[in-house]
Amino acid sequence: PTGLMKRLMRDPHITLTRMPTVENAENLATGFMEMMRRRYGGTRLGRQELDGELIEDRADALWTRAQLESLAGDYGELRRIVVAVDPPATSRKNSDACGLIVAGLDGQERAVVLQDATLERARPSDWAARAVALYRDYEADCIVAEVNQGGEMVSAVLRTVDAAVPVREVRASRGKWLRAEPVAALYAQGRVVHAARFAELEDEMCDFGPDGLSNGRSPDRVDALVWAITELLLGRANRPRIRNLS
Repeated sequence: PTGLMKRLMRDPHITLTRMPTVENAENLATGFMEMMRRRYGGTRLGRQELDGELIEDRADALWTRAQLESLAGDYGELRRIVVAVDPPATSRKNSDACGLIVAGLDGQERAVVLQDATLERARPSDWAARAVALYRDYEADCIVAEVNQGGEMVSAVLRTVDAAVPVREVRASRGKWLRAEPVAALYAQGRVVHAARFAELEDEMCDFGPDGLSNGRSPDRVDALVWAITELLLGRANRPRIRNLS
């Protein structure tokens, strides 16, 4: 349910044909349909990929597309900026992405999501270099890094790029859904805005469910987003420093 797909479906010059996967069963391996129905039947992914439906919103998701589409707007000078990193356990094929989100705090006490710089299949040296580059480009206050997967290694890798970079280590003690709920509440209160439309991040947010997955995968962009917003609006006692506006 991307903007492009919805525009194509509304275009009177486009011919729309729907074909469920079952109509192609004769060209598929024996047992394929049974396996796919057993694995994905009744799920949002199954309805979309097997039945050809366009699913606008996941009923149990914390965010909706209508809500996110109204977020992009103006913001004032930023008092704080952080770069949040959710590093993957490995860079091998089919590994998780490295979530990288830049966000700031404006004078109205709103969090502003500035960039989704998430990297796919990134080696530690790659995501560390990217995180430090973002820290420098945005003149950020610190890098917020989840250390559940790598422990002290995460900060050590970042400091091989820049020994002076301030790193705020965060460790998840609750499930992804529970960590995201208070952040979703801040969105509902209008305390978070997006500086632009971030299609891949928004897709992940709108398919993030109670199982802690988005589209059947780890929500790496959402994880980094949650850490960034938590640091700016919910972890106020642990600020590394306040930006000087003078």
